[in-house]
Amino acid sequence: MANERIFPDYIELDVVNSMSEGCMVEHLGIKFTEIGSDYLVATMPVDHRTKQPMGLLHGGASVALAETMGSVGSTLCIDLNTQHAVGLEINTNHIKSAREGLVTGKAKPIHLGKGTQVWSIEITNEQKQLVAISRITMAILDRK
Repeated sequence: MANERIFPDYIELDVVNSMSEGCMVEHLGIKFTEIGSDYLVATMPVDHRTKQPMGLLHGGASVALAETMGSVGSTLCIDLNTQHAVGLEINTNHIKSAREGLVTGKAKPIHLGKGTQVWSIEITNEQKQLVAISRITMAILDRK
């Protein structure tokens, strides 16, 4: 899938970010910052909303970032008039802790099929160190 254009070139970041208003994505401070031809980038703050009691980035917050990115990526690849994408399975390996700043996720498709999509999401800290890596499988369903 490398360098193959999968997203329409007319998609704008402000439109993608506006889809998150009033939901958990907005509450966690997740912001999409870049849409490439075959990848998405988003950030999430490591703060009181995303930390666990020991002061570290909560693993569930990393999973929420990854799920958000895979879901948005899938949504941008399908015809929303006839289909919608829903999460089927996600797994995450937590590699390194984060205590402050921003984490950045980069989502890339592994498989874009008619009925399923698989996305890989790498989450790094501000020093570009890998914090977590996720893989999500999305089901592509026909609208009724």
